[in-house]
Formats: sequence, structure tokens, C-alpha cells
Amino acid sequence: MVLTGVKLRIYPNQTQRLHIKLNFGYNRFVWNQMLNMLIKRHENNPQAPLPNAFALNNLLPALKAEYPWLKAAESTSLQATNHGLIIAYQRFFQSRHGFPKFKSRKFPKQSYQSRMGIRLIDEQHLKLPKLGIVRFSGRQISGKIKNVTIRFSATGKFYTVLLVDTEIKQLAKTDKKVGIDLGVADLVITSDGIKHPTIRFDKQLAQKKHYWEKRLARRRRQAQQVMAWEKHNHELVTRELSDFRNYQQAKRMVAKYAEKIANQRSNYLHHLTKQLVTQYDVIKIEDLKT
Repeated sequence: MVLTGVKLRIYPNQTQRLHIKLNFGYNRFVWNQMLNMLIKRHENNPQAPLPNAFALNNLLPALKAEYPWLKAAESTSLQATNHGLIIAYQRFFQSRHGFPKFKSRKFPKQSYQSRMGIRLIDEQHLKLPKLGIVRFSGRQISGKIKNVTIRFSATGKFYTVLLVDTEIKQLAKTDKKVGIDLGVADLVITSDGIKHPTIRFDKQLAQKKHYWEKRLARRRRQAQQVMAWEKHNHELVTRELSDFRNYQQAKRMVAKYAEKIANQRSNYLHHLTKQLVTQYDVIKIEDLKT
């Protein structure tokens, strides 16, 4: 039994979408509050030992008492947020990563994680905590679900990433070995003389993506001119870039083509690696960072 990640696209209704976006806000607020507390704690006592996730979880009841609307959040998601913050905070002091940053509601990608109340209903429906039954599409799930991460992409799509404890079936033996050389013109060259070309998916969609990138830049400039005019004339209601629908449409289209390029590249790599592990028992590859 091993842990594997399964990414599925979900289709929540309007009420479920509202609950998901509210939970993004709850977890973002807790992250920022806890990070601010950790910064002040270190400033006041730099020699204090690094706290753990249990110490932050013990502060959640007091935080919910001060901000009662936090009680509507999915409780295990707040604990998962504390756990992720502590890992990022400790990595900084171990010189392995940058200092954790405050989260913003303007960031196009949002997510939160839940650890309990997850159940598979059938091949197309999943029960998620605080949301109820949600329809999904993707591969079949087999095994025990450990946790779920709900994500909102820059293109406006909702996804779940399930951590599943599942059994991996052993592949049939082929008694073959292969060495792999990574290249530039050719992505992979095997010791058998087989070449797998590098496919430039970004060039295939470059014209369509550039079309919307030009419109995004122009609409951003026009929106900024309108905001500057409103500020100069002391308008009572000042707008932000998120209030301009034409700008948001162009932004989504650029993100759509960027996502499509990433999906095509990922799909190509998955097919290639599956083909290699199916055909060979032993695979040797150089450890150079090409």
C-alpha cells in the first residue's frame, strides 16, 4: 500500500462554490494571523524555540472567540493551514527555503486542505466536508482517502487532489535494461537508439496566447487610466482592476492557454514515462540538471 495523489475536476453548485470561496478566506485569514504572530514572537525573543503545529492549533479556539465567523470554517482545514505554515517557517530557519509570505485574496490560485469527512459515493460523486455531495470527472478511485485539497485555478475551475492509500500492482517482468540521456533537440535518447522528440507545445499555441496577451496589456492600461482619472477627480467609489470585466476576461483567456500548454506537456511526459517503466525493468538516467 502506498500513498498516491489523484487530481479530479469537480463541478460544485452555486451554494457550494460560495462555501469553497469562504473557506479560502477563512484559511487565508488564519495563515496571515498566525504568521504575523510568529514574526512578532521571533522579534521579541529570537532565542525562543521554534513552535510546532500543536501550539498553533491551541490558539484556534481563542481566535474563533475573537472572530466568531471563523466557526463556519471547516475545522480540519484550519489545522492543515497551521501545519503547512509551521513546515514553511521551519524550513526557512533550516536554510532550505524562503521566508513564508502573507497570502492575498487577489492571488488567482486558492486552495485549502481537509482531513476528515471525505467519502466516495459512486464513480461520479464525492462527499466533501461542509460541502456535501459534489460531482467530479476523472479517473476512478480505489483505496482509502486520507485527505483532500480543494483548489481554484486561474481559469475559474475547481479541482480536488485526493491523497489515497492504494495498492500498486506490480508490472510484468521484461528482463530489459536501458540507459537514458537527456537532450535539448530530443527530450530523451535511450541506449537502444530510440529518440523521443521535444515537442514545443508553447509554440503551437503561441499565436492564440499572444493575441490575448496584447489585449490584456491594453485593457490593463485602459483600466489604470480610468482609475487614475477617478482618483484625480475625487470620486467617492474607486474601482480596482478586478472590477473591470473586459480586463478579467482577457486575464482568464491568457491563463486558459497557459494551463492548456502545461496540461499538454504534463500529458506527454506521463505517456513517455509510463511507456519506459512498462518496457524496461531497470532504467538508468544521468543526474545532470539540463
